[in-house]
Amino acid sequence: MRPETLTAIADELAGAERDRTTVPLLTARHPGMTVEDAYAVQREWRRRGVEAGRQHVGRKIGLTSKVMQVATGIDEPDYGAIFADMVYPSGSVIEHGRFSNVRIEVELAFRLAEPVDGPDATLADVLRATEHVVPALEILSSRIALEGRTIVDTISDNAAMGAMVLGDTPVAPDDVDLRWVAALLYRNDTIEESGVAAAVLDHPARGVAWLANKLAQHGDRLEAGELVLAGSFTRPVWVHPGDTVLADYRDLGTITCRFT
Repeated sequence: MRPETLTAIADELAGAERDRTTVPLLTARHPGMTVEDAYAVQREWRRRGVEAGRQHVGRKIGLTSKVMQVATGIDEPDYGAIFADMVYPSGSVIEHGRFSNVRIEVELAFRLAEPVDGPDATLADVLRATEHVVPALEILSSRIALEGRTIVDTISDNAAMGAMVLGDTPVAPDDVDLRWVAALLYRNDTIEESGVAAAVLDHPARGVAWLANKLAQHGDRLEAGELVLAGSFTRPVWVHPGDTVLADYRDLGTITCRFT
């Protein structure tokens, strides 16, 4: 796509984020738009955020589990950027109206102590580079219409990243079998979803390796200190104003938040 078209799309999505609205499917209006075009839009969105003073703190990986691919109709992973103002501590009260098409997912977050370089990063490389792993919830916010969307739409929309809620029980990656970390997701005292972290590519660290290798294709890498959301191992759950969410990770504690 022409640079001016990509810039116009980035303008449109920035307006939707600012005005808390949604825009029609990009792929319906730009049928020739590719995955690389979508990442170019996302990079422009991220560049503008940094230029405006937002602090880049990490990345999110999406659509790494079969349950999420089935739920969205998209059959390959994607990634997006995380800024500091997207990260909430457990127990936070969160403004629901800040987001669009608001859903929540259960994940693990990796805090990196060392960089991870692609294009040949492995699960073992990620585990060696990880300082700790901590439970997290991802708040999805789709600024593009949901019905009929493709991975091109989702990537352009920063992989539907809205915010995240970070748990307070970090563990070293070799202190727990990460494949068998499980969680129960409650909304208003009712279990809505449950899952096991192995649903993410058979090991959540494998999602981080995928990300490092994908970033290498775009001339980028995971840096020391970054926080990486490895992907959901439950289906997304819709949340509404007034809802209270609790995720129980057993030995890794609980995460709570409330939407107003």
